Amino acid sequence: MRFPLSMLAGAALALGLTAPAMADDAGIVVYNAQHESLAKEWAKGFTKETGIKVTLRNGGDSDFSNQIVAEGAASPADVFLTENSPAMALVEAAGLFAPVDAETLAQVPQEYQPSSHKWVGVAARSTVFAYNTKKLKDDQLPKSLLDLADPSWKGRWAASPSGADFQAIVSALLQLKGEAATADWLKAMKENFTAYKGNGTVMKAVNAGEIDGGVIYHYYYFGDQAKTGENSRNVALHYFKNQDPGAFVSVSGGGVLASSKHQKEAQAFLTWVTGKGGQEVLKTGTSFEYAIGKDAQSNPKLVPLADLQAPKVDPATLNSKKVIDLMTQAGLL
Repeated sequence: MRFPLSMLAGAALALGLTAPAMADDAGIVVYNAQHESLAKEWAKGFTKETGIKVTLRNGGDSDFSNQIVAEGAASPADVFLTENSPAMALVEAAGLFAPVDAETLAQVPQEYQPSSHKWVGVAARSTVFAYNTKKLKDDQLPKSLLDLADPSWKGRWAASPSGADFQAIVSALLQLKGEAATADWLKAMKENFTAYKGNGTVMKAVNAGEIDGGVIYHYYYFGDQAKTGENSRNVALHYFKNQDPGAFVSVSGGGVLASSKHQKEAQAFLTWVTGKGGQEVLKTGTSFEYAIGKDAQSNPKLVPLADLQAPKVDPATLNSKKVIDLMTQAGLL
């Protein structure tokens, strides 16, 4: 007679033994492109509650998504976690995800999951314009992300075009405004902006007065403020709102690989991350990403998700390949 894993784990704990993750004690393998510290907290909490071992392999959104596609059915990964949606969409387009359990989907509002239900949102981050408060006043801030294409912004703003974060923002612009408008904006961006490597580096440059402002994600500011604040003391965040492309909220995703030999355990991991335990980590931890589970609370220092007035974007349709092509044509990559 076979017993559910939860019963085996509970019995083992009652006897003071180590709960077996599975018969071979291998647990699940997670290709993790999320923040390492956040994923460690998720893995630790999940293992403590279920007894299932989690092995994290850390890397980047694009690297892992392309690796999974290359590995196909031979991938050793059970779960894929990302910071941004386009990497999830790439794996989904290759037909490599198993459908997400209904229990998990029920824990996440529709706007934070793809219409396909092949993966699910686990956290989110907001696009912001970080600006130097000594160089810009409120009435001098861009009203739209599109305004940064204007010649008046030449040499005054920055971004990190080589990163998956910025490419996700461009993916949203592509979905919302179309290919022609996106190509024009990227061409103007090439003329106007200064390139830095990494959002944190962009914020440091803004703080030092090297540049007036930069397009980044919100949590870099809050993370620095929670430490010494030395890289953000002269910085404030401008939220575009009004369903502007610059108000894009990027959904971090989680999906179970169809090739996983541990489907039940992998699905259980996604259920935990999107449930009370996993979302509480976002509220109390140091990632400063948004909790997106139903009734979940984000860190109180953050502007509430409902107040961001983000545009509606289907995460499943974000096209990373087309974005890379357009950015390459514009000379940004």
